[in-house]
Amino acid sequence: MGKTDLSRPLGRAGGREDTEPPGGHTRFAELPVRPYDLLLRTACRALPPLWSALGLRQTAGTLRHYLRGDGTAYRVDADRLLALPGVRSAARAQLDRWRAEALARWREGPRGPAAYPADSGWRGVAITRRAGIDWWLALRGVDYRLTGTVRVDAEGGTAVDYRFAVHRSWTFCRGGSAYALPFAPLGRLHETGLAREFTVTGEAFGHV
Repeated sequence: MGKTDLSRPLGRAGGREDTEPPGGHTRFAELPVRPYDLLLRTACRALPPLWSALGLRQTAGTLRHYLRGDGTAYRVDADRLLALPGVRSAARAQLDRWRAEALARWREGPRGPAAYPADSGWRGVAITRRAGIDWWLALRGVDYRLTGTVRVDAEGGTAVDYRFAVHRSWTFCRGGSAYALPFAPLGRLHETGLAREFTVTGEAFGHV
């Protein structure tokens, strides 16, 4: 039976203990509703069916959830998110780091079978338009955290089991924009109680 290393997890340096806090809006339903706010909400409700028809299902889903206004977490397909080039390369870099650190510890010991816990901490990764316009419009980027175990056999071969978790505070930050459209009016829907910000979550599991 292999030895389990209970010291500091592999890959932890540079990662955050907590996810990034949400952006700086006023509290939910703090501002009075204006006629323009009602008009904007009506216009926004027409967008998800159109976006779905155009194949922008992630974008449609997040806006629809925002307009639903219950503030519950919105779960995304983390396997599909992990397949995006930028996200995949970031995760792969962490897994490679785990292997390197595991082998460095293994070589310092008796070189028998061993298992090493690993934890990247929370890290941010941007999603570009080139990687996927739908995911870019829906999220722009996410925080991710890889946790798992690296097993090293007696010959120095490695195997990794991991959990990939994602987190994103879905907000319209003041001062932000997309395609020259300011986020402030959309953020005001949260501030007036006509929509509500929420957290995006998801998880995937793998073995490499």
